[in-house]
Amino acid sequence: MTAFTSAGAAVALAAGTLVALGAVPAQAAAGATLPFTSVEAESATTSGTRIGPDVTQGSLASEASGRQAVRITAGQRVEFTVPRTANALNLAYSVPDGQSGTLDVYVNGTRLSRTLAVTSKYSYVDTGWIAGSRTHHFYDNARLLLGQTVQPGDKVAVESTGTQVTVDVADFEQVAAAAGQPAGSVSVTSKGADPSGQGDSTQAFRDAIAAAQGGTVWIPPGDYRITSSLSGVQNVTLQGAGSWYSVVHTSRFIDQSNSAGAVRIRDFAVIGEVTERVDSNPDNFVNGSLGPNSSVSGMWIQHLKVGLWLTGNNDNLVVENNRILDTTADGLNLNGNARGVRVRNNFLRNQGDDALAMWSLYAADTNSSFDNNTITQPNLANGIAVYGGTDLAVRNNLVSDTNALGSGIAISNQKFLDPFSPLAGTITVDGNTLVRTGAINPNWNHPMGALRVDSYDSAVNATVNITNTTITDSPYSAFEFVSGGGQGHPVRGVTVSGATVRNTGTVVVQAEAQGAATFRDVTATQVGAAGVYNCPYPANSGAFTLTDGGGNSGWSSTWSDCSTWPQPGQSNPQPDPNRNLAKGRPATATGSQDVYTPGKAVDGDANSYWESANNAFPQSLTVDLGSPYAVRRLVLKLPPSSAWGARTETVAVLGSTDGSSFSTVVGAQGYRFDPATGNTATVTLPANTNLRHLRLTVTGNTGWPAGQFSEVEAYLTS
Repeated sequence: MTAFTSAGAAVALAAGTLVALGAVPAQAAAGATLPFTSVEAESATTSGTRIGPDVTQGSLASEASGRQAVRITAGQRVEFTVPRTANALNLAYSVPDGQSGTLDVYVNGTRLSRTLAVTSKYSYVDTGWIAGSRTHHFYDNARLLLGQTVQPGDKVAVESTGTQVTVDVADFEQVAAAAGQPAGSVSVTSKGADPSGQGDSTQAFRDAIAAAQGGTVWIPPGDYRITSSLSGVQNVTLQGAGSWYSVVHTSRFIDQSNSAGAVRIRDFAVIGEVTERVDSNPDNFVNGSLGPNSSVSGMWIQHLKVGLWLTGNNDNLVVENNRILDTTADGLNLNGNARGVRVRNNFLRNQGDDALAMWSLYAADTNSSFDNNTITQPNLANGIAVYGGTDLAVRNNLVSDTNALGSGIAISNQKFLDPFSPLAGTITVDGNTLVRTGAINPNWNHPMGALRVDSYDSAVNATVNITNTTITDSPYSAFEFVSGGGQGHPVRGVTVSGATVRNTGTVVVQAEAQGAATFRDVTATQVGAAGVYNCPYPANSGAFTLTDGGGNSGWSSTWSDCSTWPQPGQSNPQPDPNRNLAKGRPATATGSQDVYTPGKAVDGDANSYWESANNAFPQSLTVDLGSPYAVRRLVLKLPPSSAWGARTETVAVLGSTDGSSFSTVVGAQGYRFDPATGNTATVTLPANTNLRHLRLTVTGNTGWPAGQFSEVEAYLTS
């Protein structure tokens, strides 16, 4: 078994994220313990051309580790300094569409007889049915046993023999010798399997599985070709000599809807020939069920649609110590009914959809977790996604370099299909590190945050605890709260505590949904634009309340203009003195009648209106302007229609800078509204007024027994 041993612990963060070798920062505890060390091409010596950094969807650099890579042409090279004892190399690279070729490999200046094949065959994937997608999946991985052992400080170079190659990252690994056959096992070669890869070994694998019930099927070193999927796999161990030695070539390994379980798959490679994504095809390493109490470990899974697409009974499944590379869709998806599943210590690179996902379709995923996984470069979705489910956990993962349509981690009620089980119970998101995650969503035309909580199709009412998070170099925001389906469903029950945010491009908190979250001990440095963007969508859907639990620092400011999106590094704009500061801002009230909600008083439409609970004076409407302002004038409106008879409302104006302690700005007095003169009233505020939270308290209304406003406008000019 090629275990993910402690030898890689000191460089866990290096996999796909570090550009320099050196001491490991404290957050290296997040992610998998890896048997290899990664070195970025842009940190190596090269005669080629560095590209990036760039986060633009569709650019080659945007999909690269670290958003940078090195382009070489004939005779040009990238020379890596070997970081550890190694006898094997895996290289992430890209070549232009339709091309293939080879790279010469040099060790300390001497060219090896073995070359590294490179191809675009598995790259440049189009998924036109996915809104917002473009051609993507530019990179691929190729591996080579060097035939010798290199030491730290040695030089390993790759040189183009003619094809243009963009070199991204090199993984150096000391691969153990091939394991021997376990006693009592049934070898697939004894049933006629061809280790040369020329013959069809499908029936031999089936016969070996049938003969080894309750025991072990042995897959000796070699290349084996399987032309159709295996089924009826249960109560058996499938074991190879190691993932660098025993290789099964097939695009569909196991496909079965049910199993009695006790399946153990370990220590070999399954490498497919999937070049496009066809969602109706089961082009997966495992499609369906392995049954209860099964495990998958020590596997190298590559060039498939999905690594593991799991349905049915997979109770207590353990998926650990695997590498899943270059899938055109998900790396692993718990597609409903997962109970007690543990996915831990895996490495995933270059997925064409969510790298790891729990999707509670048909039945809820429950009591399952993603722990200590390292995920890099998912190029069309999230690093980790939880779509519904009950009592789930995402702990101590390292996610880097997400691209379009994706966050580092998404906790979501996006259902896609019915029946769907929304988030319930306690969702634990703890100890995760997110590096350069978050991206522009072209369907929204604005960013997705590094960590997103999304009431896409229904309200988030679960308890969501987000603790001990590190977010570094997000190109846009750190934490996002959104109703991605545009329906304005609330996000509730969220606590964010113990977070460190460094160098976020725009804001720390991007709040676009109604609801609430508590923040405690969240510290931020190098914030690009402002601390908070708080502009719920739709504008009249309700407010999002950020409760300060104490210990927060570095992100107290609020983006001042809900009509614009902050851009990376943009300072908070000075408000236009003629701009209505209240438009689109979060609004709350002591009560409202039917559909006449508080947001309708700040939606910019004078024909919609807020109406308080009836016959229950006093009633108050409060608007959060986002930052303290020297407000000098209020314009209060009722619908201009003549159907609204003239009336007088008795209103007091109060203000606050913190949302909790309010003082009177203008005492209670009557304001006349008459449709003959536009149904508006103007309130002049004192010259020393400075407030963020504007409150209007209504104690009387001669036209109707309730507080009523169709628009509350606030201006800096008198």
